[in-house]
Amino acid sequence: MTCLHVAIIGAHARYLVNFRSPLMQAIKAYGHEVSALAPDFDDETRSELRAIGVQPVDISLSRTGMNPLRDLRDIIGLHAHMRRLKPDAVLAIAMKPAIYGILAAAIAGLPRRFALIAGLGYVFSEGRSLRDRIVQMISRQLCRLALRRAEVVFVQNPDDADELAALDIVWRDRIVRVNGTGVDLIAWPQMDLPPPPVTFALVARLLAEKGVREYVAAARRVKARHPEVRFLLLGWIDARPSAIGEAELASWVADGVVEWPGYVDVQPWLAQTSVFVLPSYYREGVPRSTQEALAAGRPVITTDSPGCRETVIPGENGFLIPPRDVDSLAIAMLHFVENPQQVCVMGYNSRRLAEERFDVRAINERMLSAMELDRTGLPDQADGQPATRQQQAP
Repeated sequence: MTCLHVAIIGAHARYLVNFRSPLMQAIKAYGHEVSALAPDFDDETRSELRAIGVQPVDISLSRTGMNPLRDLRDIIGLHAHMRRLKPDAVLAIAMKPAIYGILAAAIAGLPRRFALIAGLGYVFSEGRSLRDRIVQMISRQLCRLALRRAEVVFVQNPDDADELAALDIVWRDRIVRVNGTGVDLIAWPQMDLPPPPVTFALVARLLAEKGVREYVAAARRVKARHPEVRFLLLGWIDARPSAIGEAELASWVADGVVEWPGYVDVQPWLAQTSVFVLPSYYREGVPRSTQEALAAGRPVITTDSPGCRETVIPGENGFLIPPRDVDSLAIAMLHFVENPQQVCVMGYNSRRLAEERFDVRAINERMLSAMELDRTGLPDQADGQPATRQQQAP
C-alpha cells in the first residue's frame, strides 16, 4: 500500500479554503498528500491551506467568460503543472476547472481523473442571445470531451445527473450523486431564534439570477403591510454582467427596503435571521448557503428548481415557490410574519433535515469511497494501471 498524491483543482482559492477544507482534511486523514491548485491565492489563503497540511499551487484560470487564446494558455499551464506535480489522482471542482483540468490531466497521461460539477450553471442555462447560445454550444462540446475522460463525475442533485446523461455528456454509470458540499454540523449548531420582528435573509452573490430583485420586490410588498419586518441582503457584488450594480443596491438601502452590510461572516447574521430566503433561478448544485441555514435551524423559502428543491420538504421546513414569482414569494413571507409560531416548528425540522442529508462528513466519505481514497493508498498494480472499481449510479 502506498500513499497517494491528490491534486484538487478549483476556480478560486478562497472557495477551496472556505468550502473544501473538510474534504482535503479527510483525504489527509487517510494518509494521502494533497495539493490545491487555484488562481487568486494570497498570503492568507496560502497560510490557511498550509496549516492543514495542504500545498497551495498558483495557476492561471479564468473563472468566467470564454477567450480561446487565454483558455488555451490555461490548459497548457495546467498540463505543465500536471507533468511537474505528477499526482496519482486529480479532482477538478466546478465546470471550468473540470473541463480544463481533466483535459490537462488526460494529456499528461494521469489515469485517475475525477470531476465535481456543483451545479450546471451558465453552460446549461437558456441562452438569451445568439452569442450566449454559441458560447454554450461550444462549452457543452468541451464538457463532453472532458467529462468522458473522468473516472467518476460527482453531481449534487438528480436533475443534473439526468440532464448530463440525457445529453450524452457523461455515461450514466460514471455519475455519483452527493448531497451538496455539506456542512460541519458541530461548527454550525442549531441557533436560538431571534426576538421579534420576523427577519428574513438572502445570502448569495448579488446576481440577478439568484433572485435578488424578486427578493427586494417581495420585501417592498411585505413592508407595506408590516413595516417593522427586517430584510437582510448578505452577499458581495460579482464581476458578471448580470451582477446587481452598486447604484441599484444603494437605492434599495436608501429606501429602507433592505439592510446590506456587505461581504460579512454569515454565521452571526444568521443568528439575527428568522427565515432564510433564496429565490434563485440559477442552475444550482445544492446551495451551500441554504445548507448552513438548515443547520442553524432556520425555515427556508426557495424555488422549485434544480438543487434548490433538495433543501425543502414543503410545509415541513419551508416552502417551494415558482422561479421569478414575486407574488408567491411575498405570500410565503407573509405566512411567517402572520404565523410566527411556524418559524420555530419549521426551523426545528430544518435542523433535522440538515442532519439527515447534509452532514459534510458523510458526504466526504461517499466521495472518498467512490474515488477509492478511503484507505491509505492503493495496491501496487503490476501493469501500472489503476485498480478497478465498481461504478456507482446516482
